[in-house]
Amino acid sequence: MAARYEQIAAELRDEILAGVHLVGSQLPSEAELAARYSAARGTVRQAVAILAAEGLIGSRQGARRIVLGGERSQSFAELHSFAQWARSKGHAVGGQVLAQRRRRAASAESVRLGSAEVLEVLRLRTLEGEPVLLERTVYASWIASAVEGLPSDCESVTQALYDRVGLVFAYGEHLIDAIAAGTEDARLLGVRRGSPLLRQRRITTTQEGRPVELSDDRYRAGSVAFSIRNSIGANPLTRLALP
Repeated sequence: MAARYEQIAAELRDEILAGVHLVGSQLPSEAELAARYSAARGTVRQAVAILAAEGLIGSRQGARRIVLGGERSQSFAELHSFAQWARSKGHAVGGQVLAQRRRRAASAESVRLGSAEVLEVLRLRTLEGEPVLLERTVYASWIASAVEGLPSDCESVTQALYDRVGLVFAYGEHLIDAIAAGTEDARLLGVRRGSPLLRQRRITTTQEGRPVELSDDRYRAGSVAFSIRNSIGANPLTRLALP
Protein backbone atom coordinates (compact mmCIF):
# COMPACT_ATOMS: atom_id res chain seq x y z
CA MET A 1 0.00 0.00 0.00
CA ALA A 2 1.32 3.44 -0.91
CA ALA A 3 2.44 5.76 1.85
CA ARG A 4 0.06 8.55 2.83
CA TYR A 5 2.17 11.28 1.20
CA GLU A 6 2.28 9.26 -2.03
CA GLN A 7 -1.52 8.98 -2.00
CA ILE A 8 -1.86 12.73 -1.54
CA ALA A 9 0.65 13.39 -4.31
CA ALA A 10 -1.23 11.04 -6.64
CA GLU A 11 -4.55 12.79 -6.02
CA LEU A 12 -3.07 16.25 -6.53
CA ARG A 13 -1.25 15.05 -9.67
CA ASP A 14 -4.53 13.76 -11.12
CA GLU A 15 -6.22 17.09 -10.37
CA ILE A 16 -3.42 19.07 -12.06
CA LEU A 17 -3.49 16.88 -15.17
CA ALA A 18 -7.28 17.13 -15.28
CA GLY A 19 -7.13 20.93 -15.12
CA VAL A 20 -8.70 21.29 -11.68
CA HIS A 21 -5.70 23.45 -10.73
CA LEU A 22 -5.03 25.68 -13.75
CA VAL A 23 -1.57 26.48 -15.07
CA GLY A 24 -0.33 29.65 -13.37
CA SER A 25 -2.66 29.30 -10.39
CA GLN A 26 -1.52 28.77 -6.83
CA LEU A 27 -1.76 25.37 -5.20
CA PRO A 28 -3.56 25.46 -1.82
CA SER A 29 -1.19 26.16 1.06
CA GLU A 30 0.33 23.34 3.12
CA ALA A 31 -2.02 24.24 5.96
CA GLU A 32 -5.06 24.03 3.67
CA LEU A 33 -3.92 20.73 2.20
CA ALA A 34 -3.21 19.33 5.66
CA ALA A 35 -6.75 20.19 6.71
CA ARG A 36 -8.23 18.80 3.51
CA TYR A 37 -6.47 15.44 3.85
CA SER A 38 -6.45 15.31 7.66
CA ALA A 39 -2.71 14.86 7.46
CA ALA A 40 0.32 16.30 9.20
CA ARG A 41 2.08 19.26 7.60
CA GLY A 42 5.20 17.13 7.16
CA THR A 43 3.23 14.54 5.20
CA VAL A 44 1.79 17.21 2.93
CA ARG A 45 5.25 18.71 2.47
CA GLN A 46 6.54 15.35 1.24
CA ALA A 47 3.67 15.08 -1.24
CA VAL A 48 4.29 18.59 -2.55
CA ALA A 49 8.01 17.84 -2.91
CA ILE A 50 7.18 14.93 -5.23
CA LEU A 51 5.11 17.17 -7.51
CA ALA A 52 7.86 19.80 -7.52
CA ALA A 53 10.44 17.17 -8.50
CA GLU A 54 8.16 16.11 -11.37
CA GLY A 55 7.94 19.69 -12.59
CA LEU A 56 4.18 19.95 -12.10
CA ILE A 57 4.50 22.78 -9.59
CA GLY A 58 7.13 25.38 -8.87
CA SER A 59 9.91 24.59 -6.43
CA ARG A 60 10.26 28.11 -5.06
CA GLN A 61 10.53 28.26 -1.27
CA GLY A 62 8.68 30.64 1.06
CA ALA A 63 5.55 31.02 -1.07
CA ARG A 64 2.61 29.06 -2.33
CA ARG A 65 3.56 26.71 -5.12
CA ILE A 66 2.60 27.77 -8.65
CA VAL A 67 1.08 25.16 -10.96
CA LEU A 68 3.33 24.76 -14.00
CA GLY A 69 1.11 22.30 -15.87
CA GLY A 70 1.03 18.66 -16.77
CA GLU A 71 1.90 18.32 -20.44
CA ARG A 72 4.36 20.80 -21.90
CA SER A 73 5.80 19.17 -24.95
CA GLN A 74 7.93 21.06 -27.47
CA SER A 75 8.01 19.51 -30.92
CA PHE A 76 10.91 19.50 -33.37
CA ALA A 77 8.48 19.20 -36.27
CA GLU A 78 8.73 22.97 -36.67
CA LEU A 79 11.58 25.32 -35.79
CA HIS A 80 10.30 27.66 -33.09
CA SER A 81 12.09 29.41 -30.26
CA PHE A 82 11.30 28.54 -26.64
CA ALA A 83 9.31 31.75 -26.22
CA GLN A 84 7.33 31.25 -29.44
CA TRP A 85 6.44 27.70 -28.41
CA ALA A 86 5.47 28.75 -24.87
CA ARG A 87 3.23 31.56 -26.10
CA SER A 88 1.54 29.23 -28.61
CA LYS A 89 0.60 26.97 -25.69
CA GLY A 90 -0.79 29.83 -23.63
CA HIS A 91 2.06 29.94 -21.10
CA ALA A 92 3.42 33.12 -19.53
CA VAL A 93 7.06 33.25 -20.62
CA GLY A 94 9.89 35.51 -19.57
CA GLY A 95 13.56 36.02 -20.31
CA GLN A 96 16.45 37.93 -18.78
CA VAL A 97 20.03 38.38 -19.95
CA LEU A 98 22.30 37.67 -17.00
CA ALA A 99 25.65 38.21 -18.75
CA GLN A 100 26.79 39.28 -22.20
CA ARG A 101 30.21 39.88 -23.74
CA ARG A 102 32.11 39.85 -26.99
CA ARG A 103 35.15 37.62 -27.11
CA ARG A 104 37.46 35.77 -29.43
CA ALA A 105 35.87 32.57 -30.77
CA ALA A 106 37.20 29.24 -29.57
CA SER A 107 38.56 27.06 -32.36
CA ALA A 108 35.44 24.85 -32.55
CA GLU A 109 33.17 27.91 -32.51
CA SER A 110 35.19 29.57 -35.25
CA VAL A 111 34.85 26.50 -37.45
CA ARG A 112 31.12 26.03 -36.92
CA LEU A 113 30.12 29.69 -37.01
CA GLY A 114 32.71 30.90 -39.51
CA SER A 115 33.49 33.78 -37.18
CA ALA A 116 36.68 34.92 -35.45
CA GLU A 117 34.76 36.96 -32.87
CA VAL A 118 31.51 35.96 -31.14
CA LEU A 119 28.93 37.38 -28.78
CA GLU A 120 28.40 35.18 -25.72
CA VAL A 121 25.06 35.52 -23.91
CA LEU A 122 23.78 33.85 -20.73
CA ARG A 123 19.99 34.07 -20.57
CA LEU A 124 17.50 32.76 -17.99
CA ARG A 125 14.06 31.73 -19.20
CA THR A 126 10.92 31.40 -17.07
CA LEU A 127 7.51 29.78 -17.41
CA GLU A 128 4.70 31.10 -15.23
CA GLY A 129 7.34 33.02 -13.28
CA GLU A 130 9.43 29.94 -12.50
CA PRO A 131 13.01 29.50 -13.79
CA VAL A 132 13.09 26.54 -16.19
CA LEU A 133 15.84 27.13 -18.75
CA LEU A 134 19.38 28.47 -18.97
CA GLU A 135 20.59 29.41 -22.44
CA ARG A 136 24.31 29.80 -23.08
CA THR A 137 24.32 31.11 -26.63
CA VAL A 138 27.21 32.14 -28.84
CA TYR A 139 26.28 34.34 -31.83
CA ALA A 140 28.32 34.86 -34.99
CA SER A 141 29.85 38.33 -35.29
CA TRP A 142 27.66 39.33 -38.27
CA ILE A 143 24.50 39.25 -36.10
CA ALA A 144 26.09 40.29 -32.79
CA SER A 145 25.20 43.99 -33.01
CA ALA A 146 21.54 43.21 -33.63
CA VAL A 147 21.43 40.90 -30.60
CA GLU A 148 23.18 43.51 -28.43
CA GLY A 149 20.50 46.01 -29.42
CA LEU A 150 17.70 43.91 -27.96
CA PRO A 151 16.33 44.70 -24.48
CA SER A 152 17.75 42.49 -21.72
CA ASP A 153 14.28 41.14 -20.96
CA CYS A 154 13.43 40.38 -24.59
CA GLU A 155 10.80 37.67 -24.60
CA SER A 156 11.68 36.09 -27.95
CA VAL A 157 15.04 36.78 -29.56
CA THR A 158 13.98 34.83 -32.65
CA GLN A 159 10.90 36.99 -33.19
CA ALA A 160 12.72 40.23 -32.33
CA LEU A 161 15.51 39.57 -34.84
CA TYR A 162 12.95 38.81 -37.53
CA ASP A 163 11.06 42.02 -36.77
CA ARG A 164 14.18 44.18 -36.65
CA VAL A 165 16.50 42.81 -39.34
CA GLY A 166 14.41 40.20 -41.15
CA LEU A 167 16.49 37.28 -39.87
CA VAL A 168 14.81 33.89 -40.31
CA PHE A 169 16.12 30.91 -38.35
CA ALA A 170 15.56 28.26 -41.02
CA TYR A 171 17.51 25.15 -40.01
CA GLY A 172 18.45 23.65 -36.68
CA GLU A 173 20.61 20.72 -35.65
CA HIS A 174 19.97 19.44 -32.12
CA LEU A 175 21.83 17.12 -29.76
CA ILE A 176 19.96 16.11 -26.60
CA ASP A 177 21.39 14.48 -23.49
CA ALA A 178 21.27 14.71 -19.70
CA ILE A 179 23.75 16.52 -17.48
CA ALA A 180 24.16 17.13 -13.76
CA ALA A 181 23.60 20.68 -12.55
CA GLY A 182 26.77 22.48 -11.60
CA THR A 183 26.98 25.21 -8.97
CA GLU A 184 25.87 28.04 -11.27
CA ASP A 185 23.11 26.01 -12.95
CA ALA A 186 21.75 24.91 -9.58
CA ARG A 187 21.70 28.44 -8.18
CA LEU A 188 20.01 30.01 -11.20
CA LEU A 189 17.44 27.25 -11.76
CA GLY A 190 16.65 26.76 -8.07
CA VAL A 191 17.64 23.09 -7.89
CA ARG A 192 20.20 21.15 -5.92
CA ARG A 193 23.73 20.80 -7.22
CA GLY A 194 23.98 17.51 -9.10
CA SER A 195 20.28 17.47 -10.03
CA PRO A 196 19.58 16.14 -13.55
CA LEU A 197 19.07 18.70 -16.31
CA LEU A 198 17.91 18.09 -19.87
CA ARG A 199 20.52 19.60 -22.18
CA GLN A 200 19.90 20.60 -25.77
CA ARG A 201 22.93 21.67 -27.81
CA ARG A 202 22.04 23.23 -31.12
CA ILE A 203 23.33 25.15 -34.09
CA THR A 204 20.95 27.30 -36.11
CA THR A 205 21.43 28.67 -39.63
CA THR A 206 19.64 30.90 -42.12
CA GLN A 207 17.81 29.72 -45.24
CA GLU A 208 21.08 30.12 -47.13
CA GLY A 209 22.94 27.98 -44.62
CA ARG A 210 24.75 30.86 -42.91
CA PRO A 211 25.44 29.96 -39.25
CA VAL A 212 23.75 32.25 -36.72
CA GLU A 213 24.25 30.73 -33.29
CA LEU A 214 25.54 27.86 -31.19
CA SER A 215 23.67 27.25 -27.97
CA ASP A 216 23.85 25.06 -24.88
CA ASP A 217 20.34 25.06 -23.37
CA ARG A 218 19.72 23.42 -19.99
CA TYR A 219 16.18 22.68 -18.81
CA ARG A 220 15.17 21.98 -15.23
CA ALA A 221 14.00 18.39 -14.91
CA GLY A 222 10.25 18.00 -15.38
CA SER A 223 9.74 21.45 -16.91
CA VAL A 224 9.57 20.59 -20.62
CA ALA A 225 9.47 17.44 -22.74
CA PHE A 226 10.46 17.20 -26.39
CA SER A 227 8.38 15.33 -28.96
CA ILE A 228 9.75 13.93 -32.21
CA ARG A 229 7.39 12.64 -34.90
CA ASN A 230 8.87 10.16 -37.34
CA SER A 231 7.76 7.55 -39.86
CA ILE A 232 9.17 4.91 -42.13
CA GLY A 233 9.70 7.60 -44.75
CA ALA A 234 11.11 10.35 -42.55
CA ASN A 235 13.11 9.79 -39.41
CA PRO A 236 14.74 12.94 -37.97
CA LEU A 237 15.99 11.15 -34.87
CA THR A 238 19.54 9.81 -34.86
CA ARG A 239 21.14 7.92 -31.99
CA LEU A 240 24.71 8.79 -31.06
CA ALA A 241 26.98 6.86 -28.70
CA LEU A 242 28.50 9.31 -26.23
CA PRO A 243 32.14 8.94 -25.21
